[in-house]
Amino acid sequence: MTQQISLTETTSQHQCSCGCSSASDYELDARTIPHAIRHGAVLGALASLDVGSAIQLIAPHDPKHLLSQISDLFGEAVETSYVDRGGDGVGVRLLKVRASE
Repeated sequence: MTQQISLTETTSQHQCSCGCSSASDYELDARTIPHAIRHGAVLGALASLDVGSAIQLIAPHDPKHLLSQISDLFGEAVETSYVDRGGDGVGVRLLKVRASE
């Protein structure tokens, strides 16, 4: 059985000084991704982002373990910030501020 994962492009509010012009924001609802592949799907989506682009991640719970993995893999190349901690999920913005080493 296959399941479709949705990564939706949203209006970009990109405001950095990196000079890039292809920045986009995407919304990724991790609640729809099977648990066994959830972290891999998010990490893969994050790795494919252009500098200046961001993912608005909607997680079913506080993704502390995932954020730790992101920090280990991407270091300071990705900035994270909580945008919503209530309702049916937790919202986290993952902004790629420079290329990964």
